[in-house]
Amino acid sequence: MTKRLTSQERRTFRTRNKLRAVNVEQNATRPVRPRLSVHRTGKQIYAQIIDDAKGITLASASSLDKDFGLKSGSNVEAATKVGKLVAERAKKAGVTIVQFDRGAYLFHGRVKAVAEGARAGGLEF
Repeated sequence: MTKRLTSQERRTFRTRNKLRAVNVEQNATRPVRPRLSVHRTGKQIYAQIIDDAKGITLASASSLDKDFGLKSGSNVEAATKVGKLVAERAKKAGVTIVQFDRGAYLFHGRVKAVAEGARAGGLEF
């Protein structure tokens, strides 16, 4: 008996499959981009830059990092700081162009704040 996927799992697979289809290296003018993946919970938010070709994480940041003096990681302010921090760490790793992977989450609120913080930090989508 096969397991039915939940609507969240279907959305996640659909989003990632579209990103993979777009990210295929078709010619030398557009190289394969790493993806900026976002995960959020009720209390925290996490972001990481993943190179799918090599299968490694290049940079990561979360609202749990000691660099922050935040009371809560569940607000837009914390998400913006996480975006800026992951952009700073990505630049140190030599990454400037990424593709944004929102997963199953809508591009709204904290997920959007991570993207705006990453753009403010110098990443290009």
